[in-house]
Amino acid sequence: MSKYIIALDQGTTSSRTVIVDNEGTIIAIEQEEFEQIFPNSGWVEHDPKAILKSQLNTLHKVLTSSKIAVEDIAGIGITNQRETTVIWNKNTGEPIYNAIVWQDKRTANICEELKRKNLANHIKKTTGLIIDSYFSATKIHWILNNVPNAKKQALSGDLLFGTIDTWLLWNLTNGKVHATDYSNASRTMLYDIKNLQWDNKILEELEIPKNILPKVHPSSHTFGFYNLHGVSIPIGGIAGDQQAALFGQACFKKGEAKNTYGTGCFMLMNTGDEIQYSKNGLLTTIAWGINNKVYYALEGSVFVAGSAVQWLRDGLKIIETAEESEALADLVTEENPVYVVPAFAGLGAPYWDMYARGAVFGLTRDTGKNHLIKATLQSLAYQTKDVLDVMQKDSEVPLKTLKVDGGACANDLLMQFQADILNTTVERPENTETTVMGAAYLAGIAVGMWKQEDITVDRAIDTLFTPKFSSEKRNRLYKKWQKAVERTKNWLD
Repeated sequence: MSKYIIALDQGTTSSRTVIVDNEGTIIAIEQEEFEQIFPNSGWVEHDPKAILKSQLNTLHKVLTSSKIAVEDIAGIGITNQRETTVIWNKNTGEPIYNAIVWQDKRTANICEELKRKNLANHIKKTTGLIIDSYFSATKIHWILNNVPNAKKQALSGDLLFGTIDTWLLWNLTNGKVHATDYSNASRTMLYDIKNLQWDNKILEELEIPKNILPKVHPSSHTFGFYNLHGVSIPIGGIAGDQQAALFGQACFKKGEAKNTYGTGCFMLMNTGDEIQYSKNGLLTTIAWGINNKVYYALEGSVFVAGSAVQWLRDGLKIIETAEESEALADLVTEENPVYVVPAFAGLGAPYWDMYARGAVFGLTRDTGKNHLIKATLQSLAYQTKDVLDVMQKDSEVPLKTLKVDGGACANDLLMQFQADILNTTVERPENTETTVMGAAYLAGIAVGMWKQEDITVDRAIDTLFTPKFSSEKRNRLYKKWQKAVERTKNWLD
């Protein structure tokens, strides 16, 4: 019997491939970074072919390093950075433009036009989202209207659109399968999450031909086959990275939530098979489709989290590795007077301000790099509190425990501060690779390796962080944070 699942994790800054055995244990992992392209201020792009190459490199490397026979692989799962938009020529397989990344802000004016046309209500009710340049819809419109002959090629049926999962799937199946799953479709701002179909009204408004859009399937489903050394391996699971992490954390019950500290910070709460709209700036999204049912989630998206630590490393060059940020921040033993608001890509939930920009407050003559490092780490926790507070309001469910995952959750200093500022226990699992596990589980279920109930809710816990701050200290620090955020708003005219 086949014993392994391969999970492809295509992220914003790197591609990874992981091999999981039938006990749900990760046995091998390979990772490769790729270039971030910034053509103009506020623009963020990736080369789709570089993404594909890095993903395939890690796939071949992990197979070599693990010495696993191809015949022993039962299936492949894919999880991906969401909203990032690729349009390619289906005859040549060549992208007609770079991938426009979810962080990109160039389409803010197109969003304003949609708001002026009073489409905000229709878009929220239909797609669960708010009008923002974060989502794929306005990126597609921009490419079709700014790349020579793109509109004409789209109308003649020569172009295909996809989020990154779709681009990988199309290439893995040699152009045979143009599809996505419910979770990724629900992030395009084009998909009707209730009736499970592309929305004609929004497509018409943005002049997007329907023929470029992928077919939409459940998240656990045989999408197609990847031919590896003559063996056809089923691609059985696809989910956007945050929904995959929710699944990987076994948040299967209504009201269960997780927070992922990756490039951005994303908190999702399972709301069951009912659509729940937010009154406080959260998004309503499809969590996954499985066993002929669709499940929904409330989501708070913070655009800049781990990438703020990357900025300390690559932009300011005040740390050499992300890991050393913890030790340096720990050297600031007194209360940190510095606040960093990392609104490099505007502000996400619950503010939704495309025109905010990053800022540092509270600098004095004795401020040093360690204050800045600590304030940057603390900004991840403050932004999480912004989201958790409104999520509890919307769901009317007080969260006793926050399940965490993602790279930055390995930072004990940050996790303790997170528990302190939330006044909530923070639970870190032993296996923090919950995004890839979600993709692996979805694929494993599709190919019959596991049933959903096999995915134990008794995940092994590494550390529980319990709050230690007094309510006076917590409130005082958070008020200062809110003051800092107010001052970054609407910075661009």
